[in-house]
Amino acid sequence: MTIKENLLQIQIEIAPYTPNIIAVTKYFDESAIINAYNAGLRDFGESRVIEASEKIKNLPEKIKETSKFHFIGHLQTNKVKKAVEVFDLIQSVDSVKLAEKISDEAGKIGKVQQVLIQINNAGEEQKSGFSKTEVFVAFPQIKEMKNLDVIGVMNMAPLGASDDELTRLFSEIVDIKNELEKKFDCELKEVSMGMSQDYKIAARQGATMLRIGRKLFITEE
Repeated sequence: MTIKENLLQIQIEIAPYTPNIIAVTKYFDESAIINAYNAGLRDFGESRVIEASEKIKNLPEKIKETSKFHFIGHLQTNKVKKAVEVFDLIQSVDSVKLAEKISDEAGKIGKVQQVLIQINNAGEEQKSGFSKTEVFVAFPQIKEMKNLDVIGVMNMAPLGASDDELTRLFSEIVDIKNELEKKFDCELKEVSMGMSQDYKIAARQGATMLRIGRKLFITEE
């Protein structure tokens, strides 16, 4: 199976839904990004700022100019400056403090940084993100930050959760997104949820972005 064949298989499995597929390239090198680009993908997800910036720097200009790069991991405040320089979208804003730092660094280079708010609705202690109640307190503060454009929400579901549990958690994220829109009179176009192990359920529940790595890139000769 090639990347193109893997992509087609995923698209068939999630039809009739058509969320944007973010190719998670954090475990792969530039050649994987190039191959994925040639297969038709234009969105790439990374979770290590320094490694990603080197990788992106080495890509052909055409790919750099016509692709969108997403930061999808936990972002440390000391890496924010570089992340703002490198990434089109930071998907993992998990605190007001981090949002402030991103806005400050974006302002310094005259950029309005697109971000997603990470919601940890499963309450996993080892994962970052706002709780179901915290997000309603933090959201209005983040939304007003001058150099941020909050375009949606993001979620990482627990590994090993049952299909029923995943369905409930993903559905709840969409409900929270809708409630945020209503309460704060805004439009949140993006819901980033679902990875290689649970993307089919996420697509059915309303994901607009799926973050898929190994399911795309593990190819058989």
